[in-house]
Amino acid sequence: MPEAPKLKLLVVDDTVVYRKIVKDLLEELPGVEVVGTAHNGRAAMSRIADFKPDLMTLDIEMPEMNGLQVLEAVREQCLEVGAIMLSTLTQKGGQMTMQALDLGAFDFVPKPQEATIDLNKEAIRKALFPMIEAFRRQREYKQIMRGKGAFVSKPAPAATRLQPSATQPSATQPASGVRRASGQKSEIVAIGISTGGPNALAKLLPMLPGDLGVPIVIVQHMPPLFTQSLANSLNAKTALTVREAQDGDILSNNTVYIAPGGRQMKIAAAADGKSRVVKLTDDPPENSCRPSVDYLFRSVADHYVGRSTAVIMTGMGNDGTKGLGVLKKAGAITIAQNAETCVVYGMPKEAIDSGAVDIVAPLDELADQIRRTVRLL
Repeated sequence: MPEAPKLKLLVVDDTVVYRKIVKDLLEELPGVEVVGTAHNGRAAMSRIADFKPDLMTLDIEMPEMNGLQVLEAVREQCLEVGAIMLSTLTQKGGQMTMQALDLGAFDFVPKPQEATIDLNKEAIRKALFPMIEAFRRQREYKQIMRGKGAFVSKPAPAATRLQPSATQPSATQPASGVRRASGQKSEIVAIGISTGGPNALAKLLPMLPGDLGVPIVIVQHMPPLFTQSLANSLNAKTALTVREAQDGDILSNNTVYIAPGGRQMKIAAAADGKSRVVKLTDDPPENSCRPSVDYLFRSVADHYVGRSTAVIMTGMGNDGTKGLGVLKKAGAITIAQNAETCVVYGMPKEAIDSGAVDIVAPLDELADQIRRTVRLL
């Protein structure tokens, strides 16, 4: 078989040190070719025209033409180049990163502030390499689907209900939802999500009614500061109230609680024994994640037996799979986003393969599936 063409990358950063670090790192990756570098957005647009890169690492704050303006120009000119943002760990950096994701950036990597260049280099390697591999897989998947005409002539698959014994979705029938034998409606919705999450949540949450009638708790894999920016961004787009969770928050209906970056979030009983509250901890990472989906899901299973809905969405890795299994055993209705609408079909695939998922649905049908479980439609 002919060797697959290399992924062409462009490195864009106004800082010489970061430009060199990223360039040197990328040249270590097999199947990757660094076709050029640029010190600001204007130079980047010129390099894109000259070298036709598949992907660029893009600094946000640059003189003359910043990263957001580059993304706007790429969109206006319909250029086929992906972008992974290099973002500063500041409130302003978080806000600009959310804007970048709105403009179509694939994901972002926080710029580390370690004591030495070697430590900074290792931190970027750890964050950037899996992301580039995820971008490559998504690109290959889209090319395969285009070859089959899936994006031209076929509508997105409808939701499917998986057979109880299935470990792979096979010959499944369309499902309008899953009902518990008890007929009990869900009293909470828990969501686990990672790569591609901000854009997916920006589509999902506005499709839910402002009077949904239950709280929603979310773990989005994201560093500190960025989760606050994400909550602010989503709050402006939906009728629900979206906030970064704080320790001791009493869960309220029609409110979305996003786990803060760098903390673990779980649900606990309030002093009155009836209400449920948010508990933030510094417990160790699980699946290399803090916040961790598994950590949250287990606590929901403990406090909402037979009364919860859990959703696993786009993301790398397997965080959430074990927790989803615990939730299903506790009587939860479990839903996974389908492959066709995931930016990265990692977390949902692992959960589906484990047999922990009741329903597989495209992104634009997830809100309807959730509504059916909380309102018994």
